[in-house]
Amino acid sequence: MTDRETRHAALAQQYLPDELLERFRERAADYDRGNAFFDDDLAELQDRGYLRAFVPEELGGGGLNLQEVVRLQQRLASAAAGTALAINMHLLCTGVAHAMRERGDDSLEFVLRETTEGEIFAFGISEPANDWVLQGSNTTAEPQDDGSYLLTGVKIFTSLSPVWTRLITHGLDSSNPDEPRLVYGFLDRDTEGISVSDRWDVLGMRPSHSRSTILERTRMRPERVVRRIPTGRHPDLLTFAITSNFQLLVASVYAGVARRALELGAAGLHKRKSAKSGTTFADVPEYRARLADAHMDYLPVPAQIDVYARDFDDLVDHGAGWPLRMVSARIHASDVARRSAEAALQCAGGSGFDNEHELGRVFRDATAGLFHPPSPDAARPMFAAALLDD
Repeated sequence: MTDRETRHAALAQQYLPDELLERFRERAADYDRGNAFFDDDLAELQDRGYLRAFVPEELGGGGLNLQEVVRLQQRLASAAAGTALAINMHLLCTGVAHAMRERGDDSLEFVLRETTEGEIFAFGISEPANDWVLQGSNTTAEPQDDGSYLLTGVKIFTSLSPVWTRLITHGLDSSNPDEPRLVYGFLDRDTEGISVSDRWDVLGMRPSHSRSTILERTRMRPERVVRRIPTGRHPDLLTFAITSNFQLLVASVYAGVARRALELGAAGLHKRKSAKSGTTFADVPEYRARLADAHMDYLPVPAQIDVYARDFDDLVDHGAGWPLRMVSARIHASDVARRSAEAALQCAGGSGFDNEHELGRVFRDATAGLFHPPSPDAARPMFAAALLDD
């Protein structure tokens, strides 16, 4: 085992030991059934310093890099996907601050310092009908004389809604129609004009409580404004760091879901008896082939995530190829999670269709991968342009 692999194994036991994951897996069914937030999981993760994973050691954190965190997130998601997806959004914010610091930009160091003080960060970028995502916004940002902005709009799928204390968000400053600017920054939870929807009753990833956040002339303080960027495709370190962390961290969750689905599918084949063959279904060629195909489909997923995360940590310059890599990793992981869950249900048979069976939850959690931006339809032009346009 290499030094790197030895460290990964040690981190898994430090942050997510087997007995902790088993508790998370047991709670996941209750959270899902009751549409409840993962309070107990969160408390245990906080106690273990998991929310400080990206924070440098000298600032009081774990000093982990992206490759190390995406491996941990796969492990967490294999036990409690909703917990992992929600925690992702805090890790995304701290991962962005860490990545920028590693590249010589300490403008988000306050994120790392406040994380050590117990603040919980959330991701408030997604909006209804905004398929520009990071390159545009339907939220208005009205500039004020003191350098602050008043934001008005709706942010959807804001994970950690019951507990977040800090929100990264953005809005559009159209005060100069010839040069509209996207304004990025952070809001405190107690700022006037923030309200959180109490509506949350979805198909999968239910413990995440990714409710909508409504902003009504909410003031973003001037010292918390971190970027003013032209709309459209304009490279910037902040949006690069957001894209990279978001895509790979989300991909990791679905890689973990896929792995767990295959484990449950294999267990189902060992449990079921075939009257025709006189053996378990684990010895029936057709079912072995189904699970084998799903396994082959899955294996490139963690490998792709791992390589891209390592390149990101090592500051490899893929230039314009970075978005292609990151988005493809996330879309592929999401697709494989759904296919793996379906194959596993076929392997488990009718028992897997019961609401009490873990596979039912895994299958529903996998469907949430359809809704992370960009969708395949939105991403295809980027992949086509890379080959076809001059």
